[in-house]
Amino acid sequence: MHYQNERNFGCRVSDDWSFRNNKVAIIENELIRVVVLVDKGADIYSFVHKPSDTDYMWRSVWGVRDTSKFLSTTGDSSWMDTYEGGWQSCAPTAGNSQQDYQGAPMGQHSEISHMPWDSQIIKDDPKECSIKFWVRTYRTPFYIEKTFTVKKNDPSLQIDFKLTNESAGNSDCVWLEHIVFGDPFLSEECRIDLPNSKILNLNEGTSGNRLKSKGKGVWPFTEGPNGDVDMREVPPKSSKLEDLAVYHDLSDGWYAITNKKKKVGIGMLFSKEVFRYVWNWQVFGGGSGYPWYGRHYNLGLELCTSLPDGNPFPGSQEKTSLNLKSGESIETSLKAITYESDTGVKQIKNNGTIVIN
Repeated sequence: MHYQNERNFGCRVSDDWSFRNNKVAIIENELIRVVVLVDKGADIYSFVHKPSDTDYMWRSVWGVRDTSKFLSTTGDSSWMDTYEGGWQSCAPTAGNSQQDYQGAPMGQHSEISHMPWDSQIIKDDPKECSIKFWVRTYRTPFYIEKTFTVKKNDPSLQIDFKLTNESAGNSDCVWLEHIVFGDPFLSEECRIDLPNSKILNLNEGTSGNRLKSKGKGVWPFTEGPNGDVDMREVPPKSSKLEDLAVYHDLSDGWYAITNKKKKVGIGMLFSKEVFRYVWNWQVFGGGSGYPWYGRHYNLGLELCTSLPDGNPFPGSQEKTSLNLKSGESIETSLKAITYESDTGVKQIKNNGTIVIN
């Protein structure tokens, strides 16, 4: 039997843990700790900034399920029934509608965030650690792998992705990195920063919206029912709001969210050519019925190749989903960078340097 290195300093990595009957991997250094649910989509369940003891990730009230002891009552809502919060990879479909994918019935946000992934430690050294996760889908013809890397005294996690169409023909793909932040990191003291971009409101106009349905804007303002809304601001849970907006045509590939009171934040540095959209999903105590029942307070800043379900822009007939040829792959990287600030972020440079306001 192979026994992993039990080092307790510098960079560390292990996939020999379990939580509620799910295999778990932990990768960390002196500044950050990342917990991955290997058996549940290789989801990032926890992302902790150690100096401030801040976990950025949102956790739903139902948490992590032991799926060997849990069965959904219907198939239609199975994604929500096992949604613990945190950060999921979703492909080759992503969105709210139930879809048929080349003859295969698909639920919300596709299949890979439900599936157990394989894992392998690539590098285990006090100066640098890497672990690779991979999965082959069963209803769709895709192979996905992602490698997590941390370096000594580096406040960031690097993720290298590769997504491949293994079909004998062309296949559409909507690829979403479903990143959701929650309390106590998330509060009305938070500020969102993005580069220059356009805004499209996608909420359906139900009660409890602060955004005008199908409204538009230019960062940081978009249309609301009673005038412009400043999207840099995060309303309190007492506001009882629920909205969805999409940022597109970004001038640079980054965003940041800062809790000015706690003086800590996290930013994402990514390829705007691959992830052309940032979905801003907002549940600020809103949603009186299923599944939120007014209980949740969370904010998603989700990187995506497309609009939800690959839908066209309003007024267009052209789908926003990608179309991959047989054997074609997409390879890209992103960095999740933690930092300290009580003002916000002016820019994230290509080398990962945070420029504070």
